[in-house]
Amino acid sequence: MAEQKRDYYEVLGVEKSADDAAIKKAYRVLAKKYHPDMNPGDAEAEKKFKEASEAYAILSDPEKRRQYDQFGHAAFEGGAGGGFGGFDFSSADFSDIFGDIFGDFFGGGRRGRSSNGPMKGANIRTSVRITFEEAVFGVEKEIELTLKDECKTCHGSGAKPGTSPETCSKCGGKGQVVFTQQSFFGTVRNVQTCPECNGTGKVIKEKCSDCHGSGYIASRKKIQVSIPAGIDNGQSVRIRDKGEPGSNGGSRGDLLVEVIVGRHPIFQRQDYNIFSAVPISFAVAALGGDVIVDTVDGKVIYEVKAGTQTDTKVRLKGKGVPSLRNRDVRGDHYVTLIVQTPEKLSHEARELLKQFDAVTGDSLNAAKNAQPDKAGDPKEKKKKKLFK
Repeated sequence: MAEQKRDYYEVLGVEKSADDAAIKKAYRVLAKKYHPDMNPGDAEAEKKFKEASEAYAILSDPEKRRQYDQFGHAAFEGGAGGGFGGFDFSSADFSDIFGDIFGDFFGGGRRGRSSNGPMKGANIRTSVRITFEEAVFGVEKEIELTLKDECKTCHGSGAKPGTSPETCSKCGGKGQVVFTQQSFFGTVRNVQTCPECNGTGKVIKEKCSDCHGSGYIASRKKIQVSIPAGIDNGQSVRIRDKGEPGSNGGSRGDLLVEVIVGRHPIFQRQDYNIFSAVPISFAVAALGGDVIVDTVDGKVIYEVKAGTQTDTKVRLKGKGVPSLRNRDVRGDHYVTLIVQTPEKLSHEARELLKQFDAVTGDSLNAAKNAQPDKAGDPKEKKKKKLFK
């Protein structure tokens, strides 16, 4: 007994009211998931792929979909032969589906695309290293790289002076060739860039001796790059028309210069704010006083309040990084105050510190003066906890 077919709408996972775009989108997902080339040797995946393809072939065709909605699978039993293998898919167009999914899966380009018209040249990428301060305030940098310019001998044609490029005999000057290929769906018509002329529609019989037929001469050049204030690590500066030359009269590409910002020994950056830490003495923390803070604008004096605790954060408004859109608008500089404990004290300093402690709570003798609780001596209780 032949296996009963599933409902085509169920196969694609769409409602019966789904429009053409929804049906195409659903099939694209399934085709990408179950295509045999994506699942080599998986018979179950191949079966699901064929099932989805059959459903799409019917539901993507308005007339066949109307017949299916009215009569179901019975509308096509005469030509189906009971399965996918006998179904006529010659009228179904799958080329754009697989061109989108697999990048011209069947070896050809997208149909209708003109490859011998003006095309913009490719972009060129390079990088430049700058300091933290240069990123904050902007800087002018000079970089050196290889650029192509039009050959002065042939004026960019690539042909020997006195000759001209000839129309490609393979594509007839169209830059594209059409070919057909057998697939799961029958005969598929595809278009690809002409391999003879590389899509230009012209071939050069006698090449220019200076540029060897390329139409361009490469040379080392120095380019000035204006790095804007506020740029961050990894961002790029675009310089128009300094990339690869275009083809068939197309404009040049652009030069993209990635900025690599060096680390700073003191400052760290987050968005447009700067962060740093400043050590202060115990006396300044307790009594208050002025400390010197390094900023990107130079050293500034900050007044520490009496009783400041370690890890206190203060804000220096407008001392951060300028905005890329408006260099007059700047972020802030956040400073963490770290109270430093002296490692070495003179005898006199130690005695004075003891006197200070005696009049501010006698913390040095707090453990010694603690009253024993019901469990006994505090020292004994501590020992029991340590050896429990």
